[in-house]
Amino acid sequence: MKNALLAFVSAIALSVPLLAAAHESEAHKIEHSMKRQFDRPDAPLKVAPVTIVGEHAVAGWTQQARGGRALLHKDKAGWSITLCAGDGLLQTEVLASAGVPAAQARQLAAAVGAAEARLPARQRQLFASFEGVVKVQAGHAHGAGAHAGHAPAAKH
Repeated sequence: MKNALLAFVSAIALSVPLLAAAHESEAHKIEHSMKRQFDRPDAPLKVAPVTIVGEHAVAGWTQQARGGRALLHKDKAGWSITLCAGDGLLQTEVLASAGVPAAQARQLAAAVGAAEARLPARQRQLFASFEGVVKVQAGHAHGAGAHAGHAPAAKH
């Protein structure tokens, strides 16, 4: 019994770094995807923090004097932006209304709040400056004006 318990605890201890590495890899994919769509030499896009729960993520972004948050969903094609908003993406109700299952919406809202609590106040203010909630249709995340001038500027 003692050996089985020791083996179980060892297996969990070994899996924690693997889970952290997998999360970091997915966060990196999200950051790269957003930068590929919106980064410009004259307006670099900064993406952080990226918080992932299941197949949903919230990524904070800043670009020059603008900022906001993007809700992303992962499917077999990868991560795609579902909507952009400001502080709405800190609310369980907004996440759930965007299609995040209720339990995951609660986890995601709490995790985003915790991740952002470690950031400077100015960065959080930029995230909050995004006005409204803009739904993004698949394939339209990088079109000019896709976010009514509030989201990252699209590459041209």
